[in-house]
Amino acid sequence: MVEPPGRRRSKRASTFRNTIRANSNHITRPVLIHPQFDPVAFSLGPLSVRWYGLMYLVGFALFAWLARVHARRLSAPFDGAAIDDLLFWGVLGVILGGRLGYVLFYKPEWYLAHPAEILMVWQGGMSFHGGFLGVLAAIALFARRRGRRWLELTDFVAPLIPLGLAAGRLGNFINAELPGRVTGVPWAMVFPNVDSQPRHPSQLYQFALEGVLLFVLLWWFARRARPRGAVSGAFLAGYGSLRFIAEFAREPDDFLGLLAFGLSMGQWLSAPMILAGAALMLWAYRRARLGASG
Repeated sequence: MVEPPGRRRSKRASTFRNTIRANSNHITRPVLIHPQFDPVAFSLGPLSVRWYGLMYLVGFALFAWLARVHARRLSAPFDGAAIDDLLFWGVLGVILGGRLGYVLFYKPEWYLAHPAEILMVWQGGMSFHGGFLGVLAAIALFARRRGRRWLELTDFVAPLIPLGLAAGRLGNFINAELPGRVTGVPWAMVFPNVDSQPRHPSQLYQFALEGVLLFVLLWWFARRARPRGAVSGAFLAGYGSLRFIAEFAREPDDFLGLLAFGLSMGQWLSAPMILAGAALMLWAYRRARLGASG
């Protein structure tokens, strides 16, 4: 008889607990063990809904709700139809850009040899930086259709993104994917699907930093009108900085490892965001001062 995934994961976690107890003479503190959740949240007949996909839906729903709240508090010219249209284009940008970004930034040789697998999104493999570029392109198309300024739209959208990122990192944690580096901190966690080494729960670090903390900062910063481009710049610099920091605790991808100067691919992709964000904020405030003095 074939056991359900949840039971198999439970047995695997139990095996690792026994292994750790058997070697308790080498351990001086309790060790947290990832629960090895079933990746399927629920099933409806033959349809299985996975946690990671559910987190994407949560992120999109949060965007739609926050956009309406944000539009009201700024008295911005965004009605429900415009927000839904913007969300539609944003979803396309996230999915297409995220997938292509992963293909190009992380595993170009593999997908060059297996091009049919580029379309197999359900197998996993999404890149934030690729999804970010996809969203920028989608906003540009939306701006052209609606006759709006691109930076005006990116300023409006920027504070709405971090909670969606937080939901995605929770999905990573539930799936026990993208674990952290081996560590001896008191809250280290063993991911039985990886090995028996205690590791940083880096998915939760990213949930807290580039998700919750970045949302709080941007939501506060964007509570009133700022020079055009300033909120977008704050997002770029803020996300880039927090992701750069979190990457020190995250295990680099096996097929890439650490790159030049001991930095990960995520850090190399985040560094230009920090520089671009700082430059955009300086430009925005300088332009506003020149406009006021002129």
